[in-house]
Amino acid sequence: MTQVQVGIKKGRKFDQVLDGARKVFLRDGFEGASVDDIAREAGVSKATLYSYFPDKRLLFMAIATGECQRQADEALEFINAGDRPVREVLRYAGHKLIDYITSPLGLQTYRLCMAETDRFPALGQQFYASGPLLVRARMVEYLRTAVARGDLVIEDFDLAADQFAELCKVDAYHGFLCGVTSDYPPARRDRVIEGAIEMFLARYGARG
Repeated sequence: MTQVQVGIKKGRKFDQVLDGARKVFLRDGFEGASVDDIAREAGVSKATLYSYFPDKRLLFMAIATGECQRQADEALEFINAGDRPVREVLRYAGHKLIDYITSPLGLQTYRLCMAETDRFPALGQQFYASGPLLVRARMVEYLRTAVARGDLVIEDFDLAADQFAELCKVDAYHGFLCGVTSDYPPARRDRVIEGAIEMFLARYGARG
């Protein structure tokens, strides 16, 4: 293949294949997961698996993008569940972001995209659309609501959303990506998130 196919054909056993693949990828990683193992875990033939996903990269990205969407939907439910204080929403968003980007699936997704995007540009585009852009869109949606309530003062919503996400990544994220960090104790995580909140509110919090 010279280019990653973005469109995926769905069928009766599509979700079954995704469920099996998710278990194998989480257990064995992208490189360690074999098509035979995925087909066996999913309870389908290799021919059925290939009819949905002719390339293992496509299958992995379907798992990763589905997880991004699921977490984004959960975050939206939390935000919309009541008139929560800004600090509480930002704290929740920070923890959800760190949970994903330091998870085995999140790290493997990023590493795969960085390794393969030159050869398969559509892979990187799909990751960017389902990951960073989706996170930004959900955060912007909330920030607009908070500004309308008078809790925040923001002119460039995309910039503010990106800034908060990057503030939450400091300290451990690149260590995880490079394989020099494998543990992120709660106290260390809380220190980063609370620092991100304080800096964000110092810039965008409503005065008075």
